[in-house]
Amino acid sequence: MESKNVISTKEIKKVLDLYLSRWKLISFFVIIALALAYSYLRYSTNQYEASATIRIKDDKESQKLPSLSELSGGSLLSGKSTAIADEVAVMTSRTLLSNIVKNLNLNITYYKQGKIKEQEIYENPPIKLNFFAHDSIIHKIDTTLFIKIKSPSEFLMFKDDGKSLMNRDDALGKHFSFGDRIKTGFGDIVIVPNSGKYSPTTGSNLRVSIKRISSIIGQYKSNLIISTGAESSIVKLGLQDNIPKRAIDVLNQIIKEYNNDVIIDKEEVVKVTSDFINNRLELVFKELEEVDFSAEQLQKRNNLTALGSQADIYLQSERQNESQINSTTNNIQLIDYMQEELKEKSSSSDLLPSNIGLSDGGINQVTKTHNELVAERDKLLKNSTESNPVVINLNNQINTLKEQLGSSLENMRKSSEITLNNLNREDARIRGQLYSAPTKQRQLRDIERQQSIKESLYLYLLEKREESAIRLGMFTPNAKVIDNAYSSYTPVSPNKMFTYLAAFILGLVFPIAFIYLKDLLDTKIYDKDDLLEVLSIPYIGDVPLTSKKTKLISKVDYSPKAEAFRIIRSNIDFLLKKNSSKSKKIFITSTRAQEGKSHTSTNLATSISFSERTVLLIEMDIRVPKIMQYLKEKPSTEIGLSDYIADKSIKLNAIINKLKNNEYLDVISSGTIPPNPSELLMSDRVKDLFEYFEDKYDYIIVDTSAVGLVSDTLLVSKFADMFIYVVSANNVDKRQLAAVAKPLYNDKRLPNMNILLNGTDFGKKGYGYGYGYGNNPHKKKKWYYFSKK
Repeated sequence: MESKNVISTKEIKKVLDLYLSRWKLISFFVIIALALAYSYLRYSTNQYEASATIRIKDDKESQKLPSLSELSGGSLLSGKSTAIADEVAVMTSRTLLSNIVKNLNLNITYYKQGKIKEQEIYENPPIKLNFFAHDSIIHKIDTTLFIKIKSPSEFLMFKDDGKSLMNRDDALGKHFSFGDRIKTGFGDIVIVPNSGKYSPTTGSNLRVSIKRISSIIGQYKSNLIISTGAESSIVKLGLQDNIPKRAIDVLNQIIKEYNNDVIIDKEEVVKVTSDFINNRLELVFKELEEVDFSAEQLQKRNNLTALGSQADIYLQSERQNESQINSTTNNIQLIDYMQEELKEKSSSSDLLPSNIGLSDGGINQVTKTHNELVAERDKLLKNSTESNPVVINLNNQINTLKEQLGSSLENMRKSSEITLNNLNREDARIRGQLYSAPTKQRQLRDIERQQSIKESLYLYLLEKREESAIRLGMFTPNAKVIDNAYSSYTPVSPNKMFTYLAAFILGLVFPIAFIYLKDLLDTKIYDKDDLLEVLSIPYIGDVPLTSKKTKLISKVDYSPKAEAFRIIRSNIDFLLKKNSSKSKKIFITSTRAQEGKSHTSTNLATSISFSERTVLLIEMDIRVPKIMQYLKEKPSTEIGLSDYIADKSIKLNAIINKLKNNEYLDVISSGTIPPNPSELLMSDRVKDLFEYFEDKYDYIIVDTSAVGLVSDTLLVSKFADMFIYVVSANNVDKRQLAAVAKPLYNDKRLPNMNILLNGTDFGKKGYGYGYGYGNNPHKKKKWYYFSKK
């Protein structure tokens, strides 16, 4: 468990070092992202939110407690929820929003153009447009006017060609004065300036956008947010707009238009009742005039002018009976009026007069229920059609109520007629007792009775008309305003904090993702860990990357490269400590050319010679010799290894090059490049060479050919005590390395094979430990260097 934790921590540290080493790239992306976010916030259009809260009052709410079935069935709450949803549908209907757009002129917007962006002007725009065309035409056009103010009384108007006013030539515009009648494709218009503080400024550029009402309705319908509670009649309205004052005005206008619409619906019933009473008043007034005229003519013909003295002849019982006859007759007359109204308005879309004074309360309740269903059905038809199942259901209920109302009226009329007949018989009996009264007086009395009946009915209808007039002005809005529309005038979009946070995150994600993908797809070797993931071969050390000018280390050298070769020298001594009596033969090879094989051989031999041990450096890569170039010395003899092998007359001492500046290091150069290097290295003279020098030097360093390209190295591998397999960092592919080095190690074709990583750049991927203290060990590192010592 501990080893796993150590490995996990090491991997995490390695990943962190990888990203921290690229802090400049990540910081660059973060700064660019934040700069883009700043530009976006600087030039984007802010959105503001306005909200309002209302309570929907339900006229159907009564004081009685709900029944047990309503509570248990949930009909009480579900019905209320449905009613609120219906009212919300009315608020968001296109008809209501159309009225709002027209009343607030939201289809006409004014913009003042600037150098970078334009500013919309909602309140007190610099100019105002007056149209001669009908509203039905203005509400359907979609155009843009570009205006440049030339003076307080003149302006230029340009066609809508998609160009900004900032780039327009004044010669292309038409010259007008404020107040001129301008002809356009949609009718004549007059442009007048705003006076006072908001008057147009000379040189300012204005854009006037006129859009179709239908498109504006759709825009506000989609932006309007209405939320309700599941068991509450509270409705919250919200609207986002780039101008907060306009959002406030729209919400307030929605509430106002909704209340007006509800009041209009309620007043329709009262208006129907008022019209019914007015029509009946005209008829009763005519009938009353006829009865008054008949009484006047009878009194004139019979000289019956002093009837007051004869009033005592009527008994008290007759007066009571007559009062009942009047009441019953009025009731029958009202029933007749109601039946006529019911026949005339046979359509299910008509409202019926309610509360006209019928004595039967059930009929009044049925009439009220009928009118409520008609109003509910009409409200649904504003946003639906006759084929809606709910509308069909309501029509069926309305027709059923009309049938019930007609039947109830007929039954009530028959009952009233029976009562009237009984009262008339009683009246005849009483009048029979007055047989001694003059016939003319009885005739007058009959006329007066009719006069009294008509007069009482007329007065009753007048009273009902006044009641209807009073009710017409007593209706209250359906929406009670809890909070008028308001706005905090703080932008809700774009959100500065969120925008900067998103930019910061994206600024991190893109470079980190790039680094991650690059590292994921990278198949190169960079450090020891990368190398050991591919090969399980002993690791002898690594050589850091240095400039090309410092290819060869010096004796007094504190550079990382010199320290690296000292460590490698120590590791070699430790691995080959058993070979103390003979020379330690160390062969250097690699997978392919340009991996630093000759560079490693030269510097390793030089480093060992600085410890005052004799070293023989043999350049056995006779195809591409480079060692003498690294040493920057001319060979003391023109013959070399290839010449010795090919010419048996040449002695070994004749091919040794003594260096002027280093008495402990001798070199055998490659010599003449032969046409057949492989066949040449198979000669027995190679064996003679190693046997001859085996006891004359402490170390024999052999620079061989790349084992992945030619077989030269394999031909001489048997003479080696150790093979150092050089791998070039950030150069060789992992797959190629595994295909070449792994079989050689597994098959033991290269004796005592060890791996050396050359040219490591510890800042390349952000991890590693480095060597030494550099040329100046006391120099402090800068704060932004994350790589460790």
